[in-house]
Order: sequence, then C-alpha cells, then structure tokens
Amino acid sequence: MSHPTTRRTFLKNTALAGAGLLVLKNNPLAAGQSPNSKLGIALIGVAGRGGANLKGVLSERIVALCDVNEGNLKKAAEKFPDAKTYTDWRKCLEQKDVDAVVCSTTDHTHAFVNVWAMNRGKHVYCEKPLANSVHEARTVRETYLKNKGRLATQMGTQIHATDNFRRVVEMVKGGAIGKPQEVRVWCSRTPKGGSYLEAAGDPPPHLHWDLWVGPSAMHPYNPDYIGGCGKWNRFWDFGSGQIGDMGSHMMDLAFWALDLRFPTTCKAEGTPVSPDTCPEWLTAEWDHPANDWRGPVKVYWYDGGKKPGVPSKVFNRDEMFKGLIFKGDMGYLVADYDYRLVMPTKGDMTHYKSPKPEDLIPPSPGHHEEWIAACKTGKPTLCNFDYSGAEIEHNLLALVAYRAGKKLDWDAANLKATNCPAADPFIRKQYRAGWTLNG
Repeated sequence: MSHPTTRRTFLKNTALAGAGLLVLKNNPLAAGQSPNSKLGIALIGVAGRGGANLKGVLSERIVALCDVNEGNLKKAAEKFPDAKTYTDWRKCLEQKDVDAVVCSTTDHTHAFVNVWAMNRGKHVYCEKPLANSVHEARTVRETYLKNKGRLATQMGTQIHATDNFRRVVEMVKGGAIGKPQEVRVWCSRTPKGGSYLEAAGDPPPHLHWDLWVGPSAMHPYNPDYIGGCGKWNRFWDFGSGQIGDMGSHMMDLAFWALDLRFPTTCKAEGTPVSPDTCPEWLTAEWDHPANDWRGPVKVYWYDGGKKPGVPSKVFNRDEMFKGLIFKGDMGYLVADYDYRLVMPTKGDMTHYKSPKPEDLIPPSPGHHEEWIAACKTGKPTLCNFDYSGAEIEHNLLALVAYRAGKKLDWDAANLKATNCPAADPFIRKQYRAGWTLNG
C-alpha cells in the first residue's frame, strides 16, 4: 500500500485526541477551573431521547430544563427542583449559568438550537441529525468553525464510541481491502408516506403547539405527529426520513473510515415525489474526490427495503437489517454496529499488517463523557460539528437530488447545484415569520 505514513499520522492524531493533549483556546473552563468543576447544563427536550441523553450528563449540574410539553417538563423538574424551567428554548438560552446545552428536540429545530446556543457561547451536544436542510447543516458547521477552539460540540451518533467502529476504521485505513473504491450503506427500515395530517381539534393545554411547530410552516394540531421520530420525521417540514435518521449513524462509519467530506455529484431516486412526505424508499449515489491517501470513491445509500446488489459470495448475511460494504481493489469489508468481516478477493490477507496495540484508536470514555471532557479541558471530540455537519450536509443532499429529479453537479463551496437551478428551493428552507436561523 502507498499510504503507511498517512495511516500512522491518522493513528497518532486519534491517539492524541483520546489522550486529551489538545486544549481549546480561550475556553473559560479549561483556563480557569478544575476539570472536576461541574458544567451548568440546560436540557432542551426532556423526554424520549432527552431522557436518554440526561443519563449521559448526570455527572454535571442540571440548571435548566426546557420542553414544549409541560407534562414532561413537570416530571423532569421533580428530579431537579433547583433547575429553572422553560417552554421556549430561546428564553432558556439566555440563562446566565448555562455553560452547555443538550439538544434533544424534534429534527426541524436542531439547527436553530445549535446555532443560537453557539452564538451565546454555549457548548452543544445535539441529537442527530444536526439539521433539516443542506443550508442548515452548513450554517451549523460554519457557526462552529467560527467558535472552534472555544466551544466543544458533539452530534449524538453514539455508535461512534464503540470499539467495532474503531476496528473497521483501522482496517480500511490500514489497507485490509487494498485501495478503497466504494462503500454501500443501507438501512431496511421502511417509513410511511402520505400527506400532512388533518386538524384534530385543539392541542391539550399542557402542549405548546406553536412552539412545537417552531420555525416550520404552521400545521394544525394532530396527536399523530407526536410520539417519537417515526411519527414526525417522515414529513418534510419536521424531518428528513431515513437518510436523516438512520443515515446519520450508518454513514458515520463511511465518513470516518474513508475521510469523506464534500461530494462533487449526487443523484437519487425513490417513490414518486410528494410535497408533504419523504420517500418510502430511497437510493442515492455520491462521487467523492481523491484525498491524500486514497483515490476517488463512490458512496451509495439504500433504505425502505432496498439493499446493495453485490455478488452472493461476497455478502451472504441476508438478515442484516442495516450495514455497510466497503469495496477495495483487494477485497470487501462488511460491517454493522457490532459485526465486521473481511473477504479478500486477491489471495489471502498477507498484504495487511494489523496495527500494533499502541497504534490502535484509543477506546472512547463514552460519547457523552467525551463531550463533557472537551467542554472542561479542551479534549477534542470526534463527532464535532465540523465533521458531523459535513456528514449531514452530504446525506441531505440526496433528498435535494431526489426532489429535483436530476443528478446534481455539486459546488460545495457555494452550496449550489451548478447544473440544476430547480434544486435551489430544496437546499434552503423558508421559515415562519419571527423565526431566524442565525439568531
């Protein structure tokens, strides 16, 4: 292989990240307080994923709770009686003793909370995906880059912290499949289609429906919008379907292992385009340019029951609900959250030298713990909003191509499909009066 130096550099840099040898510049906690100091955390969205994320930050001080559902808010407040409570996250972010924010709201408000929090000097942990449009993802990323060195951020792709993902990354970067050529990523979950829901009476008094809808166009209350991401994320105004949801987890491994950033082209197809809901199945293809250790690669996505077509001798684990197949010029690597298998196509594996124990990517202390340490000491996070912002932008570009109905020549620098003006309305969302993304 022609990139041993790059591989060593990669492992060295990752080891430094794990050891916490880098310090955020001008970080008030890193500069003036002990790492044992407790962060003042605002939890925005306290039920569902909010409850799960709460468990990850219980080592800190919960100083603020925010939820549009006053019933959920009351239950959370009983556990943290000293925390101030809010139904409007914009007011919550003005609380002076909030050092860091954990965002577990519906997808269509993620970018808003992220940007507003960073603009106010708050560290941010945000559930996936970071945004609900290509433009939103870019805005989140650029806001973080303006604050890089001062703020710690992390997207909630918790599987990134697992040992299996680390081993797959080492193998791909280390040449186990030779020179990478493509990766095929899939999740078999099948969302429903349909139309926006009809009005179903007044919202219950404990639910602030106007705040739940937030920056999106107003839709009348219907309880079937509520009850987990499977309820609302199929609607364009509130989510981005499976490529936004499970794609955040599955594409993460492809991005990490192949050092992906911005594609040059994207095309996609799926069920007939609806003005209301995301496709019930989607396939997509991106071209990524060469970088300093590999040549150009193609990236593919499949959901809604679609799966990659590869030779049966390569892939025979038919029951895999989700997974990735990396293809190189010397073999394949099949992986999911807790599984990996290398299948050489040119002889045996003598071309691959396993990394020494000291060169392995260090184990994660935990996805939340990694972020907390970064807030306090400047240890870098692996899923910061630079890395994860680029991933979410990449994923959501597939929905732009799908809705535009054309293969896009993508000018990432200018956020423009140079060959398709019809894509413009799908790159950038319109918001209700009174709502500003970069507030």
